[in-house]
Amino acid sequence: MLHELLLALVGYTGDLIIDEREHNKSLGIQLSPEAPISDQRSFKLASDISFIDPSERDLIERLITLGFYYRELDRFATKSRNLSWIGSADVSPLERASELSNPKTEKPSIYRRAIANGLVEILSVYRSAVLQIEQKLLSETMPILATVTQGLNKFFVILPPLYELILEIERDDIRGGQLLNLLHKRCHCGVPELQACIQRLLWHGHQVLYNQLASWMVYGILQDQHGEFFIRRQENRDVEYSSSIQDTSAKLARLSTDDTSLTDWHLGFHIFLDMLPEHIHMRVAESILFAGKAIRVLRNPSPAFQFQDALYNQQLKKGSQNVHGSAVRAPLQKELFMDVRMVGEELLPQSEADKIENMLQDLKESSEFHKRSFECSVDSIRAIAASHLWQLVVVRADLNGHLKALKDYFLLAKGDFFQCFLEESRQLMRLPPRQSTAEADLMVPFQLAAIKTISEEDKYFSRVSLRMPSFGITVKSSQVDFSKTKTYTGGSSGALLSSTSLETSLDGWDGTALEYSVDWPLQLFFTQEVLSKYRRVFQYLLRLKRTQMELEKSWASVMHQDHTDFAKHRNDRMNCSISQPRRQRFRPMWRVREHMAFLIRNLQFYIQVDVIESQWNVLQSHIQDSHDFTELVGFHQEYLSALISQSFLDIGSVSRILDSIMTLCLQFCWNIENQESSQNTLELERLTEEFNKKSNSLYTILRSSRLAGSQRAPFLRRFLLRMNFNSFFEATARGVLNVVRPRPSHPVLNQQ
Repeated sequence: MLHELLLALVGYTGDLIIDEREHNKSLGIQLSPEAPISDQRSFKLASDISFIDPSERDLIERLITLGFYYRELDRFATKSRNLSWIGSADVSPLERASELSNPKTEKPSIYRRAIANGLVEILSVYRSAVLQIEQKLLSETMPILATVTQGLNKFFVILPPLYELILEIERDDIRGGQLLNLLHKRCHCGVPELQACIQRLLWHGHQVLYNQLASWMVYGILQDQHGEFFIRRQENRDVEYSSSIQDTSAKLARLSTDDTSLTDWHLGFHIFLDMLPEHIHMRVAESILFAGKAIRVLRNPSPAFQFQDALYNQQLKKGSQNVHGSAVRAPLQKELFMDVRMVGEELLPQSEADKIENMLQDLKESSEFHKRSFECSVDSIRAIAASHLWQLVVVRADLNGHLKALKDYFLLAKGDFFQCFLEESRQLMRLPPRQSTAEADLMVPFQLAAIKTISEEDKYFSRVSLRMPSFGITVKSSQVDFSKTKTYTGGSSGALLSSTSLETSLDGWDGTALEYSVDWPLQLFFTQEVLSKYRRVFQYLLRLKRTQMELEKSWASVMHQDHTDFAKHRNDRMNCSISQPRRQRFRPMWRVREHMAFLIRNLQFYIQVDVIESQWNVLQSHIQDSHDFTELVGFHQEYLSALISQSFLDIGSVSRILDSIMTLCLQFCWNIENQESSQNTLELERLTEEFNKKSNSLYTILRSSRLAGSQRAPFLRRFLLRMNFNSFFEATARGVLNVVRPRPSHPVLNQQ
């Protein structure tokens, strides 16, 4: 009887102690490991036994539940440690992927296997206790049941919670980071023995996590065959993870190294929140993601970058040794190819990789998970990766030179080039752009300006190209707002705009944009989003520069014509009497032109000096002080945001008013050069009235309390001081608000 009990305690039933599931099936054989975990305790004492007292029956019934728990835990461990899913060598990966994607096939789990290894350790302690009880019973002359109870009493607080644990794992299909979550929660209990067991299981689970972290943060390789790591490749949402691994690998194999590294950096990997353990903070997970991506970049440099870097080193060696002749050319070529192979190793020295691996090894060897130690190690690893990535992008790839080039061309710091370009293209831009040849037409003055102003030493200009987007089909948001402003302007005055061809010209040429060619690894820094912000600021500044030039040219043209007429007719009294009233009539228009030029000049000076130059100096100081790539990206984003914010491009009302003011200035310039017709005179009066309204509205908005408390405030006050240095705008704005608010339309026009 006692031997039957001891066998039942290690999961083997017989005639006296039966398993109800097997008994009901009348099979008489043990359940296979693949059978699901039973949620009902099925070990029972046979009902036909009559020689056992009720008290002893209750005690045996209680003891054999330990055997049931042992049997189910052992079956779970056997099933989780089964490696048959690996398959034979002749099974193709496609067949294996389709088999794993079958919902009837249970997916394997590395984390469950690790937990199963921990369960095997605990069950081996239980088996040893049963063997000790057997030896004690055999040595006693009068074996009693109390010996068994006394030897196994501590397992009544260990095996039932472990059974509940595996039951929950099986029922909810818990795996990966979710499994670590569950174990971490179960660690917080008041039973020291149970807490020690679950901490051991958690330790086994963390071993898998540390191995995955080492693979990711030391070698940049994502080891996650079953989708259990909290870092994943970006996959198509409607394709099962396991079946899409092959497709992704095939897609990446077709890409060049540059494209692959860019895709990996920007879109290749993401944090899968379902598998992120709750005891790992989101900030720490983002640091792990960044560190792995940085290591991938450092270990897989672009072939073109490797060759250029090695060639540059060879040129330095050649220059220092002053080598001449062809006898040493072959050894130099051999050294060149050796240097190409060494570039990747130099980007991440082996000593740094060993340091990262040692940090993770120390965490792995710790008996408990210490959150603070884990976070400190991750931060240190991230700092190492960020520092070497900074070295690659800032020092080797000459980041500052490219930033200076973007400032020169996208922020119009090379004023002589753009002044020349706008002068060369002035007559072209007065005509509507032709959709088929607009870009080619504009390239002629662009190249002429480059020949006149750009030196051959400027190695960055070759990366700049001029682009004209397709107008009429794709219109940028700023242009949409612009057209709305013009429609509103025309409607508010009650007069139709006189020149629709000028309108079309304005809409088309305002789409002129620049593109900048960026090589690896600078695409990590200059993303498409960053370059689009530069393009947005460039289009705004180019329109501003063009408006300023047109105001200056119109004044020069009108004055030249006026002086010519005066010299031609100075001896003709009748013509002079006609010319003099005409000059008197248009003198107010010249005063309006001066008001326009004053506003545009101050706005341009404010943006170029108070905004761009000051923010550029701030960025340069950050670049000199920082040695962290992510910090540098953040500083550059702040720089771009400040440019857009302090240029008012992010305030719809202000940007629309500025758009309409520039439109009115251009129309005024083109109309003032054709002063003869009375219709043109009315148009000039209408443009004057609209400009006064818009400029006063601009001043009123800029001095509002809403903008006074923003980050623009200190720079905005300088701009307002220049605009309103003699209180003219303030007085005019107050007068406009008092007079124009009743909205008299035609009488005001007639009075003017």
